[in-house]
Amino acid sequence: MSDTIKQIADRIREVREVSGITADTLAHRLNLPLDVYLKYEDAQEGIPISTLYQIAGILKVELTELLTGSTPRLHSYCLVRNGEAPYIERYKGYRFQSLAFSFMNKKVEPLLVTIDPEENKNMSLVTHPGQEFNFVLEGHIKVILGGRELILGPGDSLYFDPTIPHGQTAADGKPGKFLTVILNDKE
Repeated sequence: MSDTIKQIADRIREVREVSGITADTLAHRLNLPLDVYLKYEDAQEGIPISTLYQIAGILKVELTELLTGSTPRLHSYCLVRNGEAPYIERYKGYRFQSLAFSFMNKKVEPLLVTIDPEENKNMSLVTHPGQEFNFVLEGHIKVILGGRELILGPGDSLYFDPTIPHGQTAADGKPGKFLTVILNDKE
């Protein structure tokens, strides 16, 4: 696992312990078997973004705090210049950047996702509450949504119910980039 994933896992453990919540209790609230949760907390497996949202909600912290270790403090506006957004490599070849990382109490989470097809061979399907919007900026993105496979090109968008199992990967062997905006339905 990358150093970034290890740092996120360490932050989760620290916040969980400070909050007085056991690993077993958190796993139960996430509807995960304890062994699966412990793999996340021990950085043996990458944590799906949907699970990170749930953990942040249960622990009553901003997602940004788990991702970067910094607490968002801005409440009027958040300007992020090119190259300033922190990035997280969720798993090999799938990297996202939080585009509003310093804004507190966000209702939506805008993320810039870059997929490298050479490194991202296996797509993981995830689910999470809320709503999700994807807008393709570069390349072609294959989206699996339930049993459907959709190919999106530059300028194409998709708005969907993310409680349906879904995942994205580069479609044509070339890198892809898309903007995703996720409604932040915390627990």
